[in-house]
Amino acid sequence: MRHVLIVDDSSVIRKVARRILQTQGFEIIEAESGESGLDICGQFMPDAILLDWNMPGMDGYDFLRSLRAMEDGDRPKVIFCTTENDVAHIARAMRAGADEFMMKPFDRQIIISKFEAIGFA
Repeated sequence: MRHVLIVDDSSVIRKVARRILQTQGFEIIEAESGESGLDICGQFMPDAILLDWNMPGMDGYDFLRSLRAMEDGDRPKVIFCTTENDVAHIARAMRAGADEFMMKPFDRQIIISKFEAIGFA
């Protein structure tokens, strides 16, 4: 079974993503901050990470840079979620090591298609 870590400061977003991804057969782990997400990755590296880009404290960019520097941190596929539609913002995330991105709000069809795009069909 593939494990997905959802890192988002919004409990509503985590809950919606969890419900969608569980129906696709994924085991879900949740983190409410970038710091707690990195702690989880230090103990158990997930197969994929759904990452909020705008979080207080450690944002998605800092999380992603730290993740990719960790042992085995290059393995998880990372989809970052954002409300920003600026191309420079998206390009910055992709250069930092994101595999895919999606805009918030998302629905079932969008999240499934993004996971298919990273090879998690």
